[in-house]
Amino acid sequence: MRKILLIAILGIAVLFTACTQETQNKFGRSIQNWTGTDGVLDIYMGEKLVQRFIKIDKLSTAEATEGTSPRAYRYGYGYLDGNQNFKVDEGEKKLYFEISDYATPYVFYENPGAQ
Repeated sequence: MRKILLIAILGIAVLFTACTQETQNKFGRSIQNWTGTDGVLDIYMGEKLVQRFIKIDKLSTAEATEGTSPRAYRYGYGYLDGNQNFKVDEGEKKLYFEISDYATPYVFYENPGAQ
């Protein structure tokens, strides 16, 4: 049984190292998306924080409808944190959002208060 497990692990390792960097990145993102994260997205206007979304599992890059080029925005789902306290309070709803890669100053990070 140990030999079979060892051979399987070695086989997976060889296959993984044969993948391109992009394929490895996609694999890593799929694991992260499956396990989930507690992301926070802060949107700034100048130096002022104007909106915060919490409990985001990922930011995705939009793909072109035809072709393989990415579009110039990211999107996701999260709760709009109206009082910016890093918690989902009564009345705060989960929303879809899009942010421009060109014009939106933002920071995406893991919630420091997550448990």
